[in-house]
Amino acid sequence: MLLNRENSGERWRKRRDGKEKVTGELRYLTDMTAEGMLYGRVLRSIHPHARIVSLDVSAAEAYPGVVAVITHLDVPGLNRFGIATPDQPALCEDRVRYIGDAIAAVAAHTPELAEYALSLIHVEYEVLETITDPLRALEEDAPQLHPEGNVLHRTSVKQGDANEAFAGCAHIVRETYRTPRQMHAYMETEGGLFVPESDGRLTVYAPTQHGYKDRMQIARILGWEEERIRVVSSPIGGSFGGKDELNVQPYGSLLALKTGLPVKLHNSRKESVRAGLKRHPMRIEMETGIDLHGRLLAHRVRIVADTGAYATLGAPVLNFATEHAMGPYRIPHVDVEGISVFTNNGVSGEFRGFGGNQAIFAMEGQMDRLAEKLGMDPWEFRMLNRRQPHDPGPLQQEIWRTNGLYQVMEALEHSTIWQRRQARLDAGIEPGSFVAEMSSDKDRSIKSQPPWIKRGIGAALAMHGAGLGYGIEDPAGGRLSLNAAGQIEVAFSYEEFGQGLIATMEIMLIDLFHCDPSDISIIIGDTDRVPHSGSSTASRSTTMAWMALQRLKVPFLEAILQQAERLSGIPAQELTTGIGGIRRKPGMKDIMQPESASNLQQQGQVAESSSNPSHVPDHQIRVYHESLSIHGHQASASNAGQGSEQITSSSDATGELVISYQQLVAQSALDELIFDTHFQYPTTPDEVMGGHFLYTYAAVAAEVEVNTLTGNVRLLDTYHTVAAGPVINPMGFIGQIEGGSVMALGFTLTEDSVMDDGHYMTKNMDTYIIPTIQDMHSSLEVEAIEDLPENDPFGPRGIGEIGSVALAPAITAAIRQAAGVWVTHLPVPRERLIQPLGVGQQEGVSPR
Repeated sequence: MLLNRENSGERWRKRRDGKEKVTGELRYLTDMTAEGMLYGRVLRSIHPHARIVSLDVSAAEAYPGVVAVITHLDVPGLNRFGIATPDQPALCEDRVRYIGDAIAAVAAHTPELAEYALSLIHVEYEVLETITDPLRALEEDAPQLHPEGNVLHRTSVKQGDANEAFAGCAHIVRETYRTPRQMHAYMETEGGLFVPESDGRLTVYAPTQHGYKDRMQIARILGWEEERIRVVSSPIGGSFGGKDELNVQPYGSLLALKTGLPVKLHNSRKESVRAGLKRHPMRIEMETGIDLHGRLLAHRVRIVADTGAYATLGAPVLNFATEHAMGPYRIPHVDVEGISVFTNNGVSGEFRGFGGNQAIFAMEGQMDRLAEKLGMDPWEFRMLNRRQPHDPGPLQQEIWRTNGLYQVMEALEHSTIWQRRQARLDAGIEPGSFVAEMSSDKDRSIKSQPPWIKRGIGAALAMHGAGLGYGIEDPAGGRLSLNAAGQIEVAFSYEEFGQGLIATMEIMLIDLFHCDPSDISIIIGDTDRVPHSGSSTASRSTTMAWMALQRLKVPFLEAILQQAERLSGIPAQELTTGIGGIRRKPGMKDIMQPESASNLQQQGQVAESSSNPSHVPDHQIRVYHESLSIHGHQASASNAGQGSEQITSSSDATGELVISYQQLVAQSALDELIFDTHFQYPTTPDEVMGGHFLYTYAAVAAEVEVNTLTGNVRLLDTYHTVAAGPVINPMGFIGQIEGGSVMALGFTLTEDSVMDDGHYMTKNMDTYIIPTIQDMHSSLEVEAIEDLPENDPFGPRGIGEIGSVALAPAITAAIRQAAGVWVTHLPVPRERLIQPLGVGQQEGVSPR
């Protein structure tokens, strides 16, 4: 289905937080203040690599208005953080490894005093050799940045005999691809408010993608039990992976406890650039061979990822890139190796696409080059080599089988942009010389474009894994209840950082219970109020929320309908949920008993004074455990909603109101109407570390205009088709694809956090070029493939990343068609696209 307002009907809904965001009324966590709060600042290293000879904070401590100064000596617990590998010092003891390393932090009465106090701290350094090239870091005589050396992680995938297979190849393409150190560029930079409570607890208001993981890491640093810490983590002004790791939380927590006062920290943009995470720059060597008929035979890949000074999630990112370096293609002989290397560059970490962007750019580039060598249409070449529905995954692991790959390829072939490309080819128009008559109607005015303006259309394919992968704890779950205010309340530990999760959850609840938005309460982002549902990463939140609700709706509906039967005298099978409360199913006679009606009137009076409970003790919650078993090609989800139509709400439930939700809860015990579920994200049964089980598929076409006089590239038109199951939130779906594609546009054409000798050259947004409204494509079509296999138990797949992973190779394929240039380096070097005009000098005209 082509997604737009017209095709979406009533499912095209305004977001709950939309008005507040567009008017600027929404308060992010970094907007918060507290009475008597102090302001924190962090002293960071001025050298990318040095030994700390001495550290003197006495002058800062003595300065009027400075309340506290902390160093590593003030860390009572583990002086390290990192979700996967806790190797980054909260405050450095004797060595700094990049210019974002924290050495000390201060709290003062004003921001200006705190900033001045940093200048009073004296640090004596012994500068050490700076390692900025990952290949240099691998040399035997390179300084060792960590006790274990300069290698964080290695990967290896071997299938068949690649060496022997290459000997029999008719055509081989060898290429080296390089990708940039991209910045997340979120609107809200890192920060938070840290409040020591009177009961000895600590409340942390700081944006993150995983409040429970933050709580765990902060507790380790403080040497506390996790339960003493409350993390409030939403709403967030953008993250895209950049706030998945701790940033200011260690310093704010330590300062708040030392001073006994609330402390606020909020990074400036310059400090965010200096200390924040970036996308892993990668160097990817690929050698791929085919036979005379174009079938892939052998594939060799060598990936070198620059993880920077510390691990963060560098190992899982490399795992993901390795898995996706083979693409959605059948290759009998594979030899892939990857290595993630420590350097003194800025720290790399999680970023939308999680290593898939880099690998897919390289792999799709190989497909286009091989097709050209063979003289075959690049899309036909992909069709010849694509995986079959019954094939295992890239790591030969069992995966959940769908027809998504075939569906997106077929959809792209029928898209208007691809039909336009075919019409040009059928007309015999050479690539790069496309005229306006063959372009879209809105561009017919460019008939007189100068000869240095070239146009091309390219396409790319993506198979993208969701979830954290085999061998990594990937918990999921949620809570469904009827709260004291008479609202259907759902609670998850997921985060809202702009992706539209709250709107999607609202639509899910309306679909399940056919209620009104006013009947719904959605609780997220607060470790005191939500169960542990796992992280808001890896395109998993929508799937996990849907699966949790499928498990919870049966016991929840049984409970509230049975309670309604007890209060009204109407059999539960004649009742259903609806707007405002429990309603009679259409066609049912009203046989409510007089005493029941009297009771309900009294209950309504009581319910008017009800309010939301601040927290329900865990022992009052009934836990609805659910297991999901995978056996070969079959999956089952017992009690996940199938076969329970007699108690689920009906779409035509327009009967009369029997009892309002407020009346129902007024005469019920809260612990009878609260249900939890806990389960794990679906994983492959094969023991392949990091291997994924659920995949989303996408095909992307892009039309570009290349100015060969200036080297400028303009994206004119894009088409995304995505096979991700049922569309819950059409507006949110389009928004995610559009946002991901704009981020991919920057990754492809303009964005790179350039570093020189361990120092950022792009220190602020004035020198870091992200796409603006003028750079965005003027046309974007999104087609959703909603079909899933019969009895598929996993529901809608997440699409937070799939929109960002395949646009880069589609654009570079279009550039090749337009300008005849193969692109191997991102962002695309403009100088590579500048071409001589080939116009002779007119006779008699002076060359001066």
